[in-house]
Amino acid sequence: MSALKHSMRFSVAPMMDWTDRHCRVLHRTMSRHALLYTEMVTTGAILHGDRNRLLGFDDAEHPVAVQLGGSDPQALATSAKICEDFGYDEINLNCGCPSDRVQNGAFGACLMREPQLVADCVAAMKAAVKLPVTVKCRIGVDDQEPREALWAMTHALTQAGVDALIVHARKAWLQGLSPKENRDIPPLDYDLVHQLKADFSHLPMAINGGIATIEEGLAHLDQLDGIMLGRAAYQMPDLLLKVDPFVFGLPAPFADSFEVVEAYLPYVEARLKDGYRLHDMTRHMLGLFTGLPGARLWRRTIATKAPLRGSGVEVLREAMGHVQRTSEALYGSASLSV
Repeated sequence: MSALKHSMRFSVAPMMDWTDRHCRVLHRTMSRHALLYTEMVTTGAILHGDRNRLLGFDDAEHPVAVQLGGSDPQALATSAKICEDFGYDEINLNCGCPSDRVQNGAFGACLMREPQLVADCVAAMKAAVKLPVTVKCRIGVDDQEPREALWAMTHALTQAGVDALIVHARKAWLQGLSPKENRDIPPLDYDLVHQLKADFSHLPMAINGGIATIEEGLAHLDQLDGIMLGRAAYQMPDLLLKVDPFVFGLPAPFADSFEVVEAYLPYVEARLKDGYRLHDMTRHMLGLFTGLPGARLWRRTIATKAPLRGSGVEVLREAMGHVQRTSEALYGSASLSV
């Protein structure tokens, strides 16, 4: 199995305001093999902004892919080369985001209407870097017929040499639905993505959208090369402890989320010394211990104390103590082993 096919077998979706570098280190603590994605970064930001802030990441995050937003082939090629020099493992082009900001910039889901332009963008990036270049898209936008739009896009991308395709199995409605509504209201069509893979069997392909558990995702691996989880992985990160044993057949790095928090603390301490706030890290941890007695106290302690000036890792230890004591009082053990 190629390195690309191995890493794309399970990935955590790029999510704006969520999958920043602190979130990715937390997720990497829970899975050694999941492919992690940055938030979308626009070509304009890379070419004219603070690249170290936008693109910097911890070596522990590998394998990690950067998702680019843009529609100008040359700007994307230049940005892709910059990202390659930063050490990323993959370049991904966003053709699925339906936000107003993305529409105003004429990229994201809008690009579903312009398969040849997307192909030109991929070809330009392929010529500029040695990394895999992939695309994440929807099955169509607005009144498009998915069997025409998605097949046209995939055909154009294969001609351009795209290395893999990730399909969010919903349409995006650019008029009438908010980005949040676009994540839930358009119906899912997994069968369509399965058929696409059957018709383009040589192209590595992963599916995204509505997958809530690792077990649900595994059902797709009979027909596809990978599964991508978004909100479920972020809001209930405990499930990531199942990724290595269930998806890759390898041991989980830690037995439970208590061990995960302990392993994450040195990173938190290091970033605090760099000038980050405790809240920058802990905001990604609220979903840990979901379903375990004491989880509410965990969330409450972090939410109220982590934003305070001068807060340190003692807040995490206090919050974790609530879960441990509550669980041990009820069950005699606080284990969350998978």
